[in-house]
Amino acid sequence: MNKENKLIPELRFPEFVNDGEWELKQVEEYFDVGSSKRVLQKDWVNKGVPFYRTRELVSLHKNEAFGSEIYISEVLYADLKEKYGVPSEGDFLVSGVGTLGICYQVKASDKFYFKDGNVLWFKLNGELISSYFKYCFQSEHIQNQINAQTSKSTVGTYTIQNARKTEFWYPKKKNEQQKIAACLSSLDDLIEAHNQKLEALKDHKKGLMQNLFPQNGEKVPKFRFPEFVKDGEWVENSFEKICKVNPKVNNLPDEFIYIDLESVSNGQLLKKNIIKKVGAPSRAQRLLQNKDVIYQMVRPYQKNNYHFIVSDDYNYVASTGYAQLRAFGSSRFLFQLIHTDNFVSSVLDKCTGSNYPAINSSALKQIKVFVPEEIEEQKKIASCLSVLDTIITAEANRVEQLKEHKKGLMQGLFPQLSESGA
Repeated sequence: MNKENKLIPELRFPEFVNDGEWELKQVEEYFDVGSSKRVLQKDWVNKGVPFYRTRELVSLHKNEAFGSEIYISEVLYADLKEKYGVPSEGDFLVSGVGTLGICYQVKASDKFYFKDGNVLWFKLNGELISSYFKYCFQSEHIQNQINAQTSKSTVGTYTIQNARKTEFWYPKKKNEQQKIAACLSSLDDLIEAHNQKLEALKDHKKGLMQNLFPQNGEKVPKFRFPEFVKDGEWVENSFEKICKVNPKVNNLPDEFIYIDLESVSNGQLLKKNIIKKVGAPSRAQRLLQNKDVIYQMVRPYQKNNYHFIVSDDYNYVASTGYAQLRAFGSSRFLFQLIHTDNFVSSVLDKCTGSNYPAINSSALKQIKVFVPEEIEEQKKIASCLSVLDTIITAEANRVEQLKEHKKGLMQGLFPQLSESGA
């Protein structure tokens, strides 16, 4: 541990530097840990007070919008509140099954009840700043304890007993707890603001694409650049007419960089994961050229499906889990086309298999698409959307940088265990 193995963080606000060591406390010293009273399925109704399960808890934790699927009546809620209490401001709900260790701090405006068993209820009953504990719970110190406890069972569960004995760092002065919580909360607000900006940019692009590409039953887009307004309808072709799908490879190079699904994130090639040149795996058959477009054929419905453009002349060889697309026109237009709702729907309609739904090359080639006949119109559309992609990527990188900054800041604001765990 730093500071000569004392319970003192590396970073400390000046007014607390001389306040001595922190303490290690157990959750049960400041919280009553339990769960809710059982609500039977026959008591579920279509409207009333929201009734949350782990999936809703995860959405609350991530600050994601969601619609309640299950409710209980106002009468039942009032009865539970009178007899047993309901989640109150400063309490925490923690996932104990499935996605473990997800923690949601109850707000003053919240009104809901929750499913027993899978969700633990931490009822605050001691002198502790609730928001400070929220960040303690996010820290590696507590998350490592949860992982160590759950790894001992066949089916990982974070039990009430384990939760009670979970240790956290405790500065003696509430003012220090408050200062740490305020610091990290302001950073969370900044991250959330950039997240909202990122989502707004993504929504803007989605709306723009719906206007720049023809929709179902249409042969021209709603919006067209002025110089192409009089160029007539777009042309319908099978996909193989606008790009070569999986060009034949006679010989692979002796050495190359192999790309599989783990080498790509959010449509970006992660060179740091594939810098080592390797021999040929059995699935390595796609020898790529600059400007080839790569399309994920296995589970193409995934939210962050892995489409990207090769932008240099390295010896890249891709897994057969990808389709290699070589555009006859604009490669960047092709890249945008495969992200349109119409194309995605057509691919999903042709997927086969249950565990790993996929589209094969033959089916991919036959998908019908509309494209502008003039290559210059393709380029103009691609250029417009590519600029927006650049802005979106920059904003996404900004969010990740802020998250990394928060991670590093938390490591400094909380004491760290030595490698021996002393």
